[in-house]
Amino acid sequence: MSTLVILVHPNLETSRVNKAWKEALEQHDDVTVHDLYATYPDFKIDVAREQQLLLSHDLIVFQFPFYWYSSPALLKEWQDVVLSYGWAYGQSGTQLHGKEFVLAVSTGGPADAYRPDGYNRFTMEELLSPFRAIANLTGMTYLPPYIESGVRTLTAEQLELSARHLVEHVTEVHLIRK
Repeated sequence: MSTLVILVHPNLETSRVNKAWKEALEQHDDVTVHDLYATYPDFKIDVAREQQLLLSHDLIVFQFPFYWYSSPALLKEWQDVVLSYGWAYGQSGTQLHGKEFVLAVSTGGPADAYRPDGYNRFTMEELLSPFRAIANLTGMTYLPPYIESGVRTLTAEQLELSARHLVEHVTEVHLIRK
């Protein structure tokens, strides 16, 4: 199974966890890591190139830090122009049907902040529901996300373990439904 990781971090060099995840994922031949901010710092997205990347992979991963209850801005722009009507959805928009989709999300806040009685008042499952809706609309199968919370306080050992667990999740998640 070929995997496309769409990495979206506006300042990857300052990120401990997303940078570690990227480096760990790049060690696998069947995983393509595509850094949107490195490729499109001006937000001028090559739609045809992006659509071809999607077509040539079986599993699509969105990897990003959780910003204001969503993804960084470039991922939203990417979704708006790449997942177009007639290509990704609509009567003839079936190009992504049958592909699998998973999220790899890091949060600065601790996991217990994302509960009905926590600081943020909503669960991560609730907050990530727009991505589940994208998978539904485009005919992709939404698989369980990989969420690492409290990343600001991870030790070096925890960071290494997180990267290893993400690689296992991304390379094995499709087996869940087989």
